[in-house]
Amino acid sequence: MASPYIERILKARVYDVAIESPLEEAARLSRRLGNQVLLKREDLQPVFSFKLRGAYNRIAQLSEAAAQRGVVCASAGNHAQGVALAARRRGCPAVVVMPETTPHIKLQAVIDLGAELTLHGDDYDSAFEHALRLERERNLVFVHPFDDPDVIAGQGTIAVEILRQTGGNLDAIFVPVGGGGLLAGIAVYVKYLYPGVKIIGVEPEDAAGMHDSLRAGRRVTLERVGIFADGVAVRRVGEETFALCRGQVDEIVLTSTDEICAAIQDVFEDTRSIVEPAGALAVAGVKKYVAREGWRGKRLVAIASGANMNFDRLRHVAERADLGGEREALLA
Repeated sequence: MASPYIERILKARVYDVAIESPLEEAARLSRRLGNQVLLKREDLQPVFSFKLRGAYNRIAQLSEAAAQRGVVCASAGNHAQGVALAARRRGCPAVVVMPETTPHIKLQAVIDLGAELTLHGDDYDSAFEHALRLERERNLVFVHPFDDPDVIAGQGTIAVEILRQTGGNLDAIFVPVGGGGLLAGIAVYVKYLYPGVKIIGVEPEDAAGMHDSLRAGRRVTLERVGIFADGVAVRRVGEETFALCRGQVDEIVLTSTDEICAAIQDVFEDTRSIVEPAGALAVAGVKKYVAREGWRGKRLVAIASGANMNFDRLRHVAERADLGGEREALLA
Protein backbone atom coordinates (compact mmCIF):
# COMPACT_ATOMS: atom_id res chain seq x y z
CA MET A 1 0.00 0.00 0.00
CA ALA A 2 2.86 2.38 0.81
CA SER A 3 4.90 2.04 -2.37
CA PRO A 4 2.49 3.91 -4.72
CA TYR A 5 2.93 6.88 -2.41
CA ILE A 6 6.66 7.07 -3.08
CA GLU A 7 6.09 8.25 -6.65
CA ARG A 8 3.25 10.54 -5.52
CA ILE A 9 5.52 12.17 -2.95
CA LEU A 10 8.43 12.60 -5.35
CA LYS A 11 6.12 14.20 -7.93
CA ALA A 12 4.23 16.37 -5.44
CA ARG A 13 3.92 20.00 -6.51
CA VAL A 14 4.69 21.98 -3.39
CA TYR A 15 7.61 24.27 -4.18
CA ASP A 16 5.55 26.85 -6.05
CA VAL A 17 4.50 27.99 -2.57
CA ALA A 18 6.61 26.10 -0.01
CA ILE A 19 10.28 26.43 0.91
CA GLU A 20 12.63 23.58 1.74
CA SER A 21 12.58 24.29 5.46
CA PRO A 22 15.83 24.29 7.44
CA LEU A 23 16.83 21.39 9.69
CA GLU A 24 18.48 23.06 12.68
CA GLU A 25 20.08 21.64 15.80
CA ALA A 26 18.47 22.66 19.08
CA ALA A 27 21.84 23.01 20.79
CA ARG A 28 20.70 23.72 24.35
CA LEU A 29 18.07 20.99 24.32
CA SER A 30 20.54 18.55 22.75
CA ARG A 31 23.08 19.14 25.53
CA ARG A 32 20.43 18.75 28.19
CA LEU A 33 19.04 15.50 26.78
CA GLY A 34 22.36 13.95 25.76
CA ASN A 35 21.03 13.42 22.23
CA GLN A 36 21.25 15.50 19.08
CA VAL A 37 17.82 17.06 18.55
CA LEU A 38 17.20 18.55 15.10
CA LEU A 39 14.21 20.81 14.49
CA LYS A 40 12.53 20.65 11.08
CA ARG A 41 11.44 24.28 10.88
CA GLU A 42 8.06 24.08 9.15
CA ASP A 43 7.06 27.06 11.29
CA LEU A 44 9.12 29.13 8.81
CA GLN A 45 6.85 28.36 5.84
CA PRO A 46 4.99 31.29 4.19
CA VAL A 47 1.84 30.57 6.25
CA PHE A 48 3.90 29.53 9.30
CA SER A 49 2.84 25.89 8.99
CA PHE A 50 3.54 22.75 6.95
CA LYS A 51 -0.09 22.56 5.86
CA LEU A 52 0.35 24.54 2.65
CA ARG A 53 2.28 21.59 1.17
CA GLY A 54 -0.66 19.18 1.07
CA ALA A 55 -3.23 21.87 0.30
CA TYR A 56 -1.30 23.18 -2.69
CA ASN A 57 -0.52 19.73 -4.04
CA ARG A 58 -4.23 18.85 -3.95
CA ILE A 59 -5.42 22.07 -5.58
CA ALA A 60 -2.66 21.95 -8.20
CA GLN A 61 -4.07 18.60 -9.41
CA LEU A 62 -7.57 19.99 -10.09
CA SER A 63 -8.85 20.28 -13.64
CA GLU A 64 -9.52 23.80 -14.88
CA ALA A 65 -13.28 23.17 -14.70
CA ALA A 66 -13.07 21.94 -11.10
CA ALA A 67 -10.87 24.87 -10.09
CA GLN A 68 -13.36 27.36 -11.53
CA ARG A 69 -16.16 25.82 -9.42
CA GLY A 70 -14.13 26.64 -6.34
CA VAL A 71 -12.92 24.73 -3.31
CA VAL A 72 -14.11 24.34 0.27
CA CYS A 73 -12.29 23.08 3.32
CA ALA A 74 -12.71 22.61 7.05
CA SER A 75 -9.80 23.44 9.29
CA ALA A 76 -8.70 24.29 12.80
CA GLY A 77 -6.56 26.97 11.18
CA ASN A 78 -3.37 26.02 9.41
CA HIS A 79 -4.92 23.94 6.60
CA ALA A 80 -7.29 26.84 6.00
CA GLN A 81 -4.39 29.19 5.37
CA GLY A 82 -2.77 26.65 3.08
CA VAL A 83 -5.97 26.26 1.06
CA ALA A 84 -6.51 30.02 0.90
CA LEU A 85 -2.97 30.61 -0.34
CA ALA A 86 -3.13 27.72 -2.82
CA ALA A 87 -6.49 28.85 -4.17
CA ARG A 88 -5.27 32.41 -4.61
CA ARG A 89 -2.22 31.13 -6.48
CA ARG A 90 -4.42 28.88 -8.67
CA GLY A 91 -6.95 31.65 -9.21
CA CYS A 92 -9.96 29.76 -7.87
CA PRO A 93 -12.57 30.74 -5.25
CA ALA A 94 -12.11 29.29 -1.76
CA VAL A 95 -14.60 28.83 1.09
CA VAL A 96 -13.10 28.03 4.49
CA VAL A 97 -15.08 26.66 7.45
CA MET A 98 -13.40 27.00 10.84
CA PRO A 99 -14.52 26.31 14.43
CA GLU A 100 -15.72 29.29 16.43
CA THR A 101 -12.90 28.54 18.90
CA THR A 102 -10.17 29.14 16.27
CA PRO A 103 -7.47 31.62 17.39
CA HIS A 104 -8.03 35.07 15.90
CA ILE A 105 -4.59 35.13 14.27
CA LYS A 106 -5.62 32.16 12.11
CA LEU A 107 -8.98 33.70 11.20
CA GLN A 108 -7.39 36.97 10.15
CA ALA A 109 -4.77 35.19 8.05
CA VAL A 110 -7.50 33.41 6.05
CA ILE A 111 -9.34 36.69 5.46
CA ASP A 112 -6.11 38.39 4.41
CA LEU A 113 -5.51 35.65 1.83
CA GLY A 114 -8.86 36.40 0.21
CA ALA A 115 -10.92 33.33 1.16
CA GLU A 116 -14.59 33.39 2.16
CA LEU A 117 -14.67 32.54 5.88
CA THR A 118 -17.48 30.76 7.75
CA LEU A 119 -17.37 29.92 11.46
CA HIS A 120 -19.25 26.83 12.63
CA GLY A 121 -19.23 24.74 15.82
CA ASP A 122 -16.57 24.52 18.48
CA ASP A 123 -14.26 21.84 17.06
CA TYR A 124 -12.86 20.61 13.76
CA ASP A 125 -15.42 17.82 13.34
CA SER A 126 -18.37 20.23 13.51
CA ALA A 127 -16.70 22.47 10.93
CA PHE A 128 -16.03 19.40 8.77
CA GLU A 129 -19.72 18.42 8.64
CA HIS A 130 -20.70 21.96 7.68
CA ALA A 131 -18.06 22.07 4.94
CA LEU A 132 -19.47 18.86 3.45
CA ARG A 133 -22.92 20.47 3.36
CA LEU A 134 -21.50 23.47 1.51
CA GLU A 135 -19.73 21.14 -0.93
CA ARG A 136 -23.10 19.61 -1.88
CA GLU A 137 -25.14 22.82 -1.85
CA ARG A 138 -22.68 24.94 -3.85
CA ASN A 139 -21.04 22.26 -6.01
CA LEU A 140 -17.58 22.99 -4.60
CA VAL A 141 -14.53 20.70 -4.48
CA PHE A 142 -13.76 19.57 -0.94
CA VAL A 143 -10.07 19.72 0.02
CA HIS A 144 -9.61 17.38 2.96
CA PRO A 145 -7.04 18.48 5.57
CA PHE A 146 -5.54 15.01 5.96
CA ASP A 147 -7.46 12.07 4.49
CA ASP A 148 -6.57 12.53 0.82
CA PRO A 149 -3.71 10.91 -1.16
CA ASP A 150 -2.59 14.21 -2.71
CA VAL A 151 -2.57 15.93 0.67
CA ILE A 152 -0.68 13.05 2.28
CA ALA A 153 1.85 13.10 -0.58
CA GLY A 154 2.33 16.84 -0.18
CA GLN A 155 3.10 16.45 3.52
CA GLY A 156 5.42 13.55 2.67
CA THR A 157 7.78 15.95 0.89
CA ILE A 158 9.01 16.86 4.37
CA ALA A 159 10.41 13.33 4.66
CA VAL A 160 12.25 13.72 1.35
CA GLU A 161 13.91 16.85 2.68
CA ILE A 162 14.80 15.29 6.04
CA LEU A 163 16.51 12.31 4.43
CA ARG A 164 18.40 14.59 2.06
CA GLN A 165 19.43 16.91 4.89
CA THR A 166 20.60 14.08 7.16
CA GLY A 167 21.82 11.62 4.55
CA GLY A 168 19.55 9.10 6.28
CA ASN A 169 21.81 9.24 9.33
CA LEU A 170 19.19 9.48 12.06
CA ASP A 171 17.53 7.28 14.65
CA ALA A 172 13.97 8.61 14.93
CA ILE A 173 11.56 11.23 13.65
CA PHE A 174 8.94 12.65 16.02
CA VAL A 175 5.79 13.90 14.31
CA PRO A 176 2.76 15.79 15.70
CA VAL A 177 -0.54 14.04 14.99
CA GLY A 178 -4.04 15.40 14.43
CA GLY A 179 -5.82 13.59 11.61
CA GLY A 180 -2.63 11.78 10.65
CA GLY A 181 -1.77 13.22 7.22
CA LEU A 182 1.70 14.45 8.20
CA LEU A 183 2.49 11.27 10.12
CA ALA A 184 1.31 9.04 7.26
CA GLY A 185 3.22 10.95 4.59
CA ILE A 186 6.47 10.92 6.54
CA ALA A 187 6.10 7.31 7.68
CA VAL A 188 5.47 5.76 4.27
CA TYR A 189 8.43 7.50 2.66
CA VAL A 190 10.98 7.02 5.44
CA LYS A 191 10.05 3.39 6.16
CA TYR A 192 10.29 2.53 2.45
CA LEU A 193 13.89 3.75 2.27
CA TYR A 194 15.12 3.46 5.88
CA PRO A 195 12.98 0.91 7.74
CA GLY A 196 15.26 1.07 10.78
CA VAL A 197 14.43 4.72 11.49
CA LYS A 198 11.73 4.94 14.16
CA ILE A 199 8.64 6.97 13.30
CA ILE A 200 7.01 8.19 16.49
CA GLY A 201 3.79 10.18 16.51
CA VAL A 202 3.01 12.61 19.31
CA GLU A 203 -0.48 13.57 20.50
CA PRO A 204 -1.94 15.50 23.44
CA GLU A 205 -3.34 13.29 26.17
CA ASP A 206 -6.76 14.87 25.61
CA ALA A 207 -6.75 14.37 21.81
CA ALA A 208 -5.31 10.87 21.45
CA GLY A 209 -7.25 9.73 18.39
CA MET A 210 -4.42 7.94 16.58
CA HIS A 211 -3.07 6.40 19.78
CA ASP A 212 -6.46 4.99 20.71
CA SER A 213 -7.22 3.85 17.15
CA LEU A 214 -3.93 1.98 16.74
CA ARG A 215 -4.42 0.36 20.12
CA ALA A 216 -7.98 -0.72 19.22
CA GLY A 217 -7.00 -1.90 15.74
CA ARG A 218 -9.70 0.29 14.20
CA ARG A 219 -10.58 3.96 13.96
CA VAL A 220 -12.27 5.21 17.10
CA THR A 221 -14.19 8.43 17.60
CA LEU A 222 -13.31 10.42 20.70
CA GLU A 223 -16.27 11.83 22.63
CA ARG A 224 -14.47 15.14 23.07
CA VAL A 225 -11.03 16.60 22.52
CA GLY A 226 -9.06 19.29 24.30
CA ILE A 227 -8.50 22.42 22.24
CA PHE A 228 -5.32 23.79 23.84
CA ALA A 229 -3.37 22.30 20.92
CA ASP A 230 -6.09 23.42 18.50
CA GLY A 231 -4.10 22.38 15.43
CA VAL A 232 -4.47 18.69 16.34
CA ALA A 233 -7.92 18.75 17.97
CA VAL A 234 -9.48 15.97 15.87
CA ARG A 235 -11.98 13.44 17.22
CA ARG A 236 -11.50 10.85 14.45
CA VAL A 237 -8.38 10.21 12.39
CA GLY A 238 -8.59 9.61 8.65
CA GLU A 239 -9.41 6.27 7.06
CA GLU A 240 -6.44 6.42 4.67
CA THR A 241 -4.09 7.90 7.25
CA PHE A 242 -4.99 5.22 9.79
CA ALA A 243 -4.38 2.44 7.27
CA LEU A 244 -0.96 3.86 6.40
CA CYS A 245 0.08 4.56 9.98
CA ARG A 246 -1.04 1.14 11.17
CA GLY A 247 1.69 -0.55 9.15
CA GLN A 248 4.43 2.07 9.39
CA VAL A 249 4.38 3.92 12.73
CA ASP A 250 6.39 2.52 15.63
CA GLU A 251 4.61 4.25 18.50
CA ILE A 252 2.42 7.16 19.60
CA VAL A 253 3.60 9.18 22.61
CA LEU A 254 1.06 11.17 24.64
CA THR A 255 1.95 14.51 26.25
CA SER A 256 0.29 16.78 28.79
CA THR A 257 -0.50 20.48 28.40
CA ASP A 258 2.31 21.36 30.83
CA GLU A 259 4.77 19.27 28.81
CA ILE A 260 3.69 21.00 25.61
CA CYS A 261 4.15 24.43 27.20
CA ALA A 262 7.60 23.46 28.47
CA ALA A 263 8.45 22.38 24.92
CA ILE A 264 7.33 25.76 23.54
CA GLN A 265 9.83 27.31 25.96
CA ASP A 266 12.54 24.86 24.88
CA VAL A 267 12.07 25.81 21.23
CA PHE A 268 12.13 29.50 22.11
CA GLU A 269 15.35 29.19 24.09
CA ASP A 270 17.08 27.53 21.15
CA THR A 271 15.59 29.49 18.24
CA ARG A 272 14.03 32.67 19.70
CA SER A 273 10.89 31.63 17.83
CA ILE A 274 7.53 30.87 19.43
CA VAL A 275 5.75 27.83 18.02
CA GLU A 276 2.09 27.07 18.64
CA PRO A 277 1.13 24.18 20.97
CA ALA A 278 0.72 21.69 18.09
CA GLY A 279 4.04 22.93 16.74
CA ALA A 280 5.78 22.00 20.00
CA LEU A 281 4.21 18.55 20.30
CA ALA A 282 7.12 16.72 18.65
CA VAL A 283 9.67 18.31 20.99
CA ALA A 284 7.53 17.37 23.99
CA GLY A 285 7.43 13.83 22.62
CA VAL A 286 11.21 13.71 22.18
CA LYS A 287 11.76 14.72 25.79
CA LYS A 288 9.27 12.20 27.14
CA TYR A 289 10.47 9.31 24.97
CA VAL A 290 14.18 9.91 25.64
CA ALA A 291 13.58 10.03 29.40
CA ARG A 292 11.51 6.85 29.33
CA GLU A 293 13.87 4.86 27.12
CA GLY A 294 17.11 6.18 28.57
CA TRP A 295 18.38 7.10 25.12
CA ARG A 296 21.82 8.76 24.81
CA GLY A 297 23.82 9.76 21.76
CA LYS A 298 20.93 9.39 19.31
CA ARG A 299 20.15 11.66 16.36
CA LEU A 300 16.52 12.73 16.55
CA VAL A 301 14.35 14.92 14.34
CA ALA A 302 11.33 16.80 15.69
CA ILE A 303 8.87 18.48 13.32
CA ALA A 304 8.20 22.07 14.44
CA SER A 305 4.97 22.07 12.50
CA GLY A 306 3.54 25.56 13.00
CA ALA A 307 3.65 28.93 14.73
CA ASN A 308 0.13 30.36 14.52
CA MET A 309 -0.76 31.28 18.09
CA ASN A 310 -2.58 34.28 19.52
CA PHE A 311 -0.23 36.63 21.38
CA ASP A 312 -2.56 36.76 24.39
CA ARG A 313 -1.97 33.04 25.08
CA LEU A 314 1.69 33.60 25.88
CA ARG A 315 1.12 34.35 29.57
CA HIS A 316 -0.80 31.11 30.02
CA VAL A 317 1.90 29.19 28.14
CA ALA A 318 4.65 30.72 30.29
CA GLU A 319 2.85 29.82 33.52
CA ARG A 320 2.23 26.25 32.43
CA ALA A 321 5.79 25.96 31.10
CA ASP A 322 7.06 26.74 34.59
CA LEU A 323 4.91 23.92 35.97
CA GLY A 324 6.13 21.55 33.27
CA GLY A 325 9.74 22.49 33.96
CA GLU A 326 9.34 21.97 37.70
CA ARG A 327 7.83 18.54 37.11
CA GLU A 328 10.72 17.59 34.81
CA ALA A 329 13.22 18.72 37.44
CA LEU A 330 11.52 16.59 40.09
CA LEU A 331 11.54 13.53 37.82
CA ALA A 332 15.22 14.08 37.01
